[in-house]
Parts: sequence; structure tokens; C-alpha cells
Amino acid sequence: MSLMEQAQVLVQILLAAFLSMIIGLDRENRNQPAGLRTHMLVGLGSCLFTVLSIYAFAASDPARVAAQVVVGIGFLGAGTIMQHNGEPHHLTTAASIWATAAIGMAVGTGAWFLAVGTTLIIWIVLAVVRRWTKAAG
Repeated sequence: MSLMEQAQVLVQILLAAFLSMIIGLDRENRNQPAGLRTHMLVGLGSCLFTVLSIYAFAASDPARVAAQVVVGIGFLGAGTIMQHNGEPHHLTTAASIWATAAIGMAVGTGAWFLAVGTTLIIWIVLAVVRRWTKAAG
């Protein structure tokens, strides 16, 4: 990769970290086991893996790396789920980790508009829809 391409990728990584921060802030404010830093690292790491799969492994199938990111994030998310009195807890945090990885991957492929829009939708689900479900329950 040229220095110019690496600089562009660094901007993508910063965008992925920022968008992931928005999701992580909600989890952090609710004292969930995976908060701001975890979400930021998941987003920027997923972005970097995606970009590397495109540039570094262009002669092979870059989707193979992306598939492994999805599987790896699944293990990380599963690690946040705990059981208490026979009921699972922190499923939303696990799902937010998984969705944050997708945000990072979208930015890594250059689909920044899709990543920004999806981050907004995730924030609505975490902040706004939560209020509706709490009011109904």
C-alpha cells in the first residue's frame, strides 16, 4: 500500500472508531460489561481487518477474512452474556458488539454513508426504543 492509501485507511479507521464510540457511549452510560473502549476497539479493528483483506489479500478471496471477523466477534459477544437465575443478561450489549463490528467493516469497504446511517439506527434502538420498552414494561 502506498503512503497515500495508508493515510486514507487511517481516516477510515478514525471514522470507524468515532461511530463505534457513539454506540459504546450508550453501553458505558448504562454500566454494561462492554463499554466505550470495547466498542471502539471492535469497530476500528474490524475496519482494519476489512481494509487489509481488500488490499493485502487482493489475489485471494477477501471475504474469507471478513467471515472470520464475524465469527471472532461472535465469541467476544458471547463472552459478555451472563446467566443469572437461569436468565441470560447483557444480550443487547453482545448484539451491539456484533453490530459495531459490522459498522467497522462497512467503513473498511468504503461504505461510510451506510455506516453512518446504521450507527444512527443502532443509537435509536439503544436509546429511543429502550425508553418505549421500559415504559411499556
